[in-house]
Amino acid sequence: MKSPVVTGPFALGAALAGREQAALLRRRIATHGSVAGRLQVDGRDYLNFSANDYLGLADHSAIKAAFKAGIDCYGTGSGASPLVTGYSRAHQQLEETLAEWLGVEAVLLFNCGFSANQAVLKALLGKAHRLWQDKLNHASLQEMGSQLPCKMTRFGHNDMAALASQLEPGRGLIVSEGVFSMDGDQAPWRELATLAAQSGNWLMIDDAHGLGVLGPQGRGTLAAQGVPPASVHIQMGTFGKALGVAGAFVGGSRELVDYLVNFARHYVYSTHMPAAQACAVSKSIELVRAADESRAHLAQLIARFRQGAAALGWQLGASDTPIQPLLVGESSAALQLAERLRAFGLWVTAIRPPTVPVGTARLRITLSAAHREQDIDRLLEALGPCTLSATSNEDAADPRGARHA
Repeated sequence: MKSPVVTGPFALGAALAGREQAALLRRRIATHGSVAGRLQVDGRDYLNFSANDYLGLADHSAIKAAFKAGIDCYGTGSGASPLVTGYSRAHQQLEETLAEWLGVEAVLLFNCGFSANQAVLKALLGKAHRLWQDKLNHASLQEMGSQLPCKMTRFGHNDMAALASQLEPGRGLIVSEGVFSMDGDQAPWRELATLAAQSGNWLMIDDAHGLGVLGPQGRGTLAAQGVPPASVHIQMGTFGKALGVAGAFVGGSRELVDYLVNFARHYVYSTHMPAAQACAVSKSIELVRAADESRAHLAQLIARFRQGAAALGWQLGASDTPIQPLLVGESSAALQLAERLRAFGLWVTAIRPPTVPVGTARLRITLSAAHREQDIDRLLEALGPCTLSATSNEDAADPRGARHA
């Protein structure tokens, strides 16, 4: 059916046409059977190098069995917001498990990381406060920070000298990520904790991409860098990446969690995650804590890919995590390279502005413990020697631009 001609105050068609002309238009693609490093699209099988399923747990039989058992016990939905009747013993047990695993006093569950991040900032920061953010922080943090009445300052990516020069004593919150989602590098958490303690400000980590992958028992970036949990006031993590399920949490002091229960609107006014989902996440944590062999295998795959790509002349980001950005520059070139890999049966997504700055389009290659060494070799063979310029017209000096100043 043809859409009616839309008139009025919103120039939807012009905005979409502009995106398409700039090779930035986004379209959804329906996949089938996206598990264990593979997926199917339109009846064709692909090796999947675009998923966040870092430990290959999204199709694990024990997690699926826990989810099914949870459905049998609790049903398919929670039926209410958590302060009405949506909070079950399964949610409580998951919160207790997370708190013990991560070394915090208490944990609060959220439906997704986007809402968890925004809930914390909105509940804590008022006009009298300050917010300092790494300029590569996730969109959920950047967006909410720009909407709050407090003053927000974005410091250069991982630039601790710049942050130190901007801090004001005891005024607010410093926020950074454990592993940055588009570049795959890590923030220097020892230095961040020192600056927070010296300035009397609170510190928050978004560890969505570090949890499960890094540190002893997969406890995340802080554990990997030897940073005591008590030195970081707020931890946020998600269950939809290395843990292979869905949902998110915020952890910290008991007082913080009690405060969020009362003042975090994203929590108070949302139907809670299904209890069955909490059952699945609890089982996933059990598996993640014992997954040292999978993490070691993943580390070997990362090293194999980086060595092979460098030998072929490709420019990668400074990442030793499963996120391996292959820097291209122009959006059209990134799309062409993704299409080339797709012809070889490899699914790799091109990431373009506005997700990343102009001139820094890339293939965001993500590796999983579900991949095999021959999968990595197949990807490298398809990439072949680099024949693309690693720079762009917008930023001929460094395709990552000022983001890595």
